[in-house]
Parts: sequence; C-alpha cells; structure tokens
Amino acid sequence: MIGNTLVSAAFVSYIGPFSFSFRANLWRDTWLPDLTELKIPVTEGVDPLNILSTPSQQAVWASEGLPADRVSIENASVVVSCSRYPLLIDPQLQGIKWIKGKEGGEMVSIQLTAQHWQKKVELAVSSGQTLMIDGIGQDIDAVLDPLLSRQFTKKGKTLLVKLGAEEVEVASTFKLYLQTKLINPHYKPETAAQCTIVNFIVTEAGLEDQLLAMVVRVEKPELEAKKEGLTREQQDFIIQLAQLEADLLHKLVSADSETILENVELIEQLEVTKETSMKIQEKQELAKITEKEINESREGYRPVAAEGAMLYFLLIQLCIVDHMYQYSLESFQNFFFKAIEKTEESEDLAVRVQSLILGIRLTIYQWVSRGLFERHKQIFLSQLTFRLMQKAQLEVTYTVQQMSFLVNCPVSTAVPNPLKKWLPDKAWYAIQKLIELEGFEQFATNLSKDAPARFQMWYNELDPEDRALPLEWRSLEAAPFQKLLVVRCMRPDRVTTALNNFIRGSLPRGGDFVDCDAALSSIGVLEQAYVDSSSTTPIFFILSAGANPVKDVEALIVKEKMDPIKHLHTIALGQGQDVVANAKLDMAHKEGHWVMLQNVHLMPDFLLELEKRLAVFALEGSDP
Repeated sequence: MIGNTLVSAAFVSYIGPFSFSFRANLWRDTWLPDLTELKIPVTEGVDPLNILSTPSQQAVWASEGLPADRVSIENASVVVSCSRYPLLIDPQLQGIKWIKGKEGGEMVSIQLTAQHWQKKVELAVSSGQTLMIDGIGQDIDAVLDPLLSRQFTKKGKTLLVKLGAEEVEVASTFKLYLQTKLINPHYKPETAAQCTIVNFIVTEAGLEDQLLAMVVRVEKPELEAKKEGLTREQQDFIIQLAQLEADLLHKLVSADSETILENVELIEQLEVTKETSMKIQEKQELAKITEKEINESREGYRPVAAEGAMLYFLLIQLCIVDHMYQYSLESFQNFFFKAIEKTEESEDLAVRVQSLILGIRLTIYQWVSRGLFERHKQIFLSQLTFRLMQKAQLEVTYTVQQMSFLVNCPVSTAVPNPLKKWLPDKAWYAIQKLIELEGFEQFATNLSKDAPARFQMWYNELDPEDRALPLEWRSLEAAPFQKLLVVRCMRPDRVTTALNNFIRGSLPRGGDFVDCDAALSSIGVLEQAYVDSSSTTPIFFILSAGANPVKDVEALIVKEKMDPIKHLHTIALGQGQDVVANAKLDMAHKEGHWVMLQNVHLMPDFLLELEKRLAVFALEGSDP
C-alpha cells in the first residue's frame, strides 16, 4: 500500500538520529494517525521495520556482529536502505563493528587526521572499494562535500567527482561510511542533508543483554557457548528457509506454464523443499524449548547485567557536568571484568550475584571517582544512590515530589518571615514550599509558633544534621531522606555533609563509597591506578597548581625494581619537543620503558597524533 511505502521512506529519511522512544513517538503515534486522518491507504498496525527488512536479513546481520536489540536492527535497516551515505553516531563502536563484519576485510578505514588521507579517498572512489572514514569530528573537511552531496558529472558512461583539484572517476561498486565517536554531535544542516545520520548509541536494555552474555560467559562458559551455538543455529535455519523459498520461486517463475504439471524435476524439487522445510521447522521447535531452558538458567545473572548497564548510563551522563568526562564502553567493560575477577567465589547463586553487584558497583565508582574533580564526586555518588532508590534497590521511603524538592528547593514568598532575627528569609521561603509536601503540613507552624526557641537551638548547632529536631519531628531520625529536606531548607551549608551521612547509611558499604581513597596517600592511589593500567592504557594526571607527581612516579618505578635514570623518560612538551617525545615513545614501546609527558595541554594537536601512535603500539604489542 502507498501508506506503507510512505511511512517506510520517512523512516529511512528522518528517523536515524533519534532515540528509541522518540522514533516510536514519530512513526507510531504521529505519522500513522496522520496517514489515517488524510485517508491514505495504510495497513493497520504496520511496522516499517518489517517492510524494510526480513527475518532472514536480520539473522544475517546478527551473524555479522549486529546486536539483537530493536534499535540496532532499525539502524541496520536504515543503513542498507538509504541512498545517501550513512554517518554513524557510534561512541561505543557497535556500528563500526557490524559494518566491518558486513563488509569483510576488504574495507579500507581512514581518519581525516591521517597523512595523505585525500589520496586514499581518491583511490577508494576510483577502484570501487568500500571506504570507512572513522573518528570524524563535528566539522567534515570541505574537500569531501562534492562526494557527500553526490555532485557527479557524467562523461559518456563515466561518473566523475571533483575532490580538491582532481576529478576522480566514481566506480559503480564504491561504498562510503562515516563514523563519529562523539556522543552528542551538532552537525550543520548541510551535513544532515548530505548524509543519513544514524544513531548507534547503545540503549540500556541492549547493553544489559550484552553484559548478561559476558557475565554468563565468565561464570558459566559452557552455558553461554550452548546459547551462542543455538542462536547461530536458529539464524542459519531462518536464512536456509528464506533461501529455499527464493530458489523455489525462481524455479516456478522460470517454468513453462503450459507444461508445469508435467515438469517432474520441478515437482520433485517441491517435495524436497517441503520435506526440508518441515525438518527445519521441527528443529526450530526443539531449539526453542532448549533455548527457553538456557534462558531461564541465564536469568539468574540478570541483576548483575542490569547493575552494569545502569552504571554505564550514569557515567556517560557526566559529560553534562564537564565535557572532559568521556568514558568508552571498552574501558567500562575492562573494569567490569576486573570486578568480577576480584569478587569472592560462592556456590550459592544468590550470594554470588549479590557479591558481584556490590563488587562491580564499588570498582566502577572507584575508577570513575579518581578522574573526577573533588566537587563532582558527590554528584556522581548521589546520582548512583538516587538511581538505586528509583529502582527500589535501597530500603528508602520517599516520593517523587520529595526528590524534586531536594534537587530544586523551590521557594514561596507569599508569607513574610516572622523569625527574621535568626532565620534567613531564603530558609523561611523554602519552608513555605516544604509544607506543601505530604507529612510536612505543620512544620512552619511548629517552627514559628510552637517551639521557635528549640528550633533556633537546633539551627545554631555546628552539626545540625546529626542532631534530632524538636517536637514530633525527632521521628525524622528514622526517616533520613525526609530529614534531608529540612536541612536543605534551614541549613543548606550542611547539605553536602548530610547527604554523605545519608549515603553512608543507605547504600550497602556506603562508607567505602563516601570515603573512597580517603585513607590512601597520593602514592597509594598511584599504585592502585598502576595495577589498572597497561602498556596500552596510559595514566593521565589532572593537576592543580603546585602539584607534581614526578616524585611519586619515580618512587613507583623503583618499587617495580627499575632504574628511574635509565627507564623513566620525562619530557616537558613545548615547541619542538614532540619529536623528542615520539623518539622516547618508540624506544619505550620496544624496550619496556616508562614515558612521562608533562604540560600536554600546550600541544593539543600532538595528543591526536599520540592517540594514533598508541593504537599502532597496541596492534604491534608493546613490551609489557
């Protein structure tokens, strides 16, 4: 029907950049009702994903490395259906992994920061290669505009495109993919018109499924191997059935209609196809029963995967606090597995799962907090605590309105402050909004009329968060979250301390989170960070004025039984020092030395080169 085609074309053209919920709102809640209202013929309950792809295609994509969640399948259907070159928003590298699996080893990958990249593009275009330009920023080099816009000129049967000063022949087999690692890039309208932007950012549900497979692979490797084998078998069945149908249709179309009933070969082929199809369907039914049993066994580890997915989506939001806080999925998974390795073994599944959850939570928090400014650590820890409260994993009673009050602390100036002598106006105005919450209706009356002197004594305490409130409000000692609201109104200067106390008491092993690394010296923190680092994972120091970690690094290298004079190379970056730094890096890579680069902020361009150099070192394998 024309409506099905229209909604599918719109899906490919417009849906790519958006999240799952926004996509569903567009095509299901906006476009389909609009088509019905305009009386355009459309199949009731049509799903554009089922029009753009078949189960056999989806099975092929899964075998190529595409995650099995709906968003990823939608993305793949857009990539294979679009006429413009796809630009993948892919910070977790899931999209590029699938493209590599789809296109195979013949695909050429380049970055626009590489030397002679334009020549490589020209070669790929003229020779008909598949080209992946990865790691692009928000601005794409203008040289590529004619190619992205498909500004081709035709000479005879040949298509030409101008790249820089050169006119290059466009081979019919040429394919182009672009990929960015930026989480929330802002591209110009021209870029959106030239490319089909596809959002491959992992969803929490999709990541949870991936982490579940990883956890089970570690905990019960034979179970996960059986699951993966069964999944591959199911995919093969779907592909095989689709191939049988296609072959049969081809033979029927090719057969002579006048002699079709006498075509013995065709009739035999029909019987073979029918028999094979029935066998495959029987195997599929048996496989589904086995898969159900395996899934029930795997589900015991689901809370561990859910914890990991929740943590990852918390930490990637830290870039809102400061753009410096960027975390790759690869690094997260590295610490996720380290936490599993460190967790104490147990034969009891429930005990093991709970230990894994606490171990992963603390390991990830410790890793992240070490890279945060001091003023941002409590933000992350509070986010973690409140998210666990939201998921009902902590025994804390609260309402959405109370949480909103704690975060925003609204005020009302309708009633004048009768306690101006000792209570600031801002505190009184906040209390006027607090009494609108259930359970706090009498607080302003008790404060201003019933026992103002006793409230003043509480207000004047050095640590009011640790003191019981007057009157019946002393019962808030058993409701620490609600007491936080009173502290938020009357003594906002004590909120950070009160919040730490609340987290310490509410979060399992809360003291370990609040006091994370507090008992360690700088060398102690460095020693632990060194254990988490590797030859391909450098340690990055963010220093305040006057801080100098060189002595700690020298002490650490001595502890590792190496000579700091021979094996530690310290280079202060500046004009001309990039050559020296590269030479020392090459030597350290081959001989297992340490290199310490200082003042890297002075040479931001060098850091791009350093990133590529470290990637090469990782492929070659540095001396550990």
